[in-house]
Amino acid sequence: MKNGDLTSVLTAVGPRLRALRQERGTTLTDLSATTGISPSTLSRLESGQRKPTLELLLPLAKAYGVQLDELVDAPETGDPRVHARPIQRYGMTIIPLTRYSGGLHAFKQILPPGVGGTEPELQTHEGYEWMYILSGRLRLFLGEHDLVLAAGEAAEFDTRTPHAFICAGPEPVEFLSLYGKQGERMHVRARPGGG
Repeated sequence: MKNGDLTSVLTAVGPRLRALRQERGTTLTDLSATTGISPSTLSRLESGQRKPTLELLLPLAKAYGVQLDELVDAPETGDPRVHARPIQRYGMTIIPLTRYSGGLHAFKQILPPGVGGTEPELQTHEGYEWMYILSGRLRLFLGEHDLVLAAGEAAEFDTRTPHAFICAGPEPVEFLSLYGKQGERMHVRARPGGG
């Protein structure tokens, strides 16, 4: 890699880190607590005032559940496969199916029964989400709606609408989830009254 190429790769790390943090809805303080890196160092890293080092990037990659090469936008190796590592979060297994370089993000999620209780706390955030149920049943709380989706059904919604979901049966529910920023939505709609 030429010196100019290296400089451009390093310059792009800060904005990529900021976009990833904002996409996840994480504050600098929360990220600091997770990584052990001070909020001021994280801020300087995101603004380009601090050079990215392995000592800083490794804990960030772990906190975000991404490969290190995704943080630095490493050159393509010619291998199109996504080498995803399952993430355990909120009692659910989340398997990233896309790289975090922008655009739509795809996940396979496995949600066991009993996680989140019977009336989970509704959340909101920027973007759109599309879900496709592979197996089991998913109970989706979406604004005023209380829906049950079965295998083969899909739902799409604006994530600014308060929402939450839990497993609706005795077996785990497995589903695909696509998440995108505003304007990047699929054209499949959930219909109230499913069950």
